[in-house]
Amino acid sequence: MLQSGLVIARSPHAATLRPLSDAFATLWREHLAVLTYPVRAGTHTSTAFALVLAERYARVCGDEQMRNVMIERAQHWFGLDRAAHSWEPCGEDFLSSTLMEALAMQRLMPEDAFSGWFAEFLPALAQGSPQALLAPVHVSDRSDGRIAHLDGPNLTRAWAMREIAPKTDCAVRNVLESAADAHLAAALDTVTGDYMGEHWLATFALLALTGLD
Repeated sequence: MLQSGLVIARSPHAATLRPLSDAFATLWREHLAVLTYPVRAGTHTSTAFALVLAERYARVCGDEQMRNVMIERAQHWFGLDRAAHSWEPCGEDFLSSTLMEALAMQRLMPEDAFSGWFAEFLPALAQGSPQALLAPVHVSDRSDGRIAHLDGPNLTRAWAMREIAPKTDCAVRNVLESAADAHLAAALDTVTGDYMGEHWLATFALLALTGLD
């Protein structure tokens, strides 16, 4: 969706591709309407991750209808989430399910409202908790296609932390920025070296270093 949005906004082939992107957008809105519960996974099926990417598409293309639907659904699914336990990392995840939810809410909420929501979502961050979320993930075998997924949380956590940190108070911001640096240090040298990771990790590394905007 992100690539489609950029194509529509800037490519001379925009008119040709517009029916395809419009069809995707329509199907996405229809899916949101019937998705009773979000998929709280750290893999491809993550609803929060899809919201983050689709929000970028909606902004690039000026699709306010799509964005408004996503705002309503995100608030419905996640708006009352408090004191997240952050049961991660999971053994084969490549996303941080906790921080993808937070990043989706940061994209879809007014800044002042997000600050209040995030303070209740992870209320002990200033005290360095939950430690499992702030400590880089250990990857035991990068030649194993499933275990190699675990380099992904290090990069996606760094991405989310760096984007969320400026929207928080000073104490939380310092914790998030320090944790993001530690996750990047643990992950960047692993982007190349084994095909199980290097055929996809570069895109996550780019997000961690530059963000989505």
